[in-house]
Amino acid sequence: MTDEYLLIDKILGGEQQLYAELVNRYKSYTYTIALKILENRPEAEEVAQDAFIKAFNSLKGFNRESKFSTWLYRIAFNTAISYKRKRKASYQSIENTIVEYDQGEDALERSDKKKYLALAMDKLNEADRLALNLFYLQEFSLEEIADITGMQANTVKVRVHRARQRLADELKLLLQKEALTL
Repeated sequence: MTDEYLLIDKILGGEQQLYAELVNRYKSYTYTIALKILENRPEAEEVAQDAFIKAFNSLKGFNRESKFSTWLYRIAFNTAISYKRKRKASYQSIENTIVEYDQGEDALERSDKKKYLALAMDKLNEADRLALNLFYLQEFSLEEIADITGMQANTVKVRVHRARQRLADELKLLLQKEALTL
């Protein structure tokens, strides 16, 4: 982290071109957070860029009490939420449609599991989806998720637990008896 803080000090000292190093380090996670919230690739790219611009403009305010990545992810999270609230028309881009071609029974079974899991996740509220994605898919710790979302770590723990229960309930509704074999 001291390497990162030295880089930030150089950027604040006038070597602004070094900001590209921070962008390269964190662009994929920043984009992923935006994509999970917006569910639209072009919008997620735009929000990720906006988050990096906001972070650059606010870099003097970074107090180093948390990791830079956590601070940046919080900016990305808030930017994506604001963008989603402002968005008027809701549409599904063809880019969001996942088409997989796999042969074999196992591939078909995996495809079905992914399909039903995605359907169940879509029925969850935004906060539950984000909590599950950050914890299980992005593998953030409860403390990191708390920093990103602005919640207490215990609140995040409860949210993840309850979201997992709601996800199981949605899967049971979708699959009825077959949910037990997933």
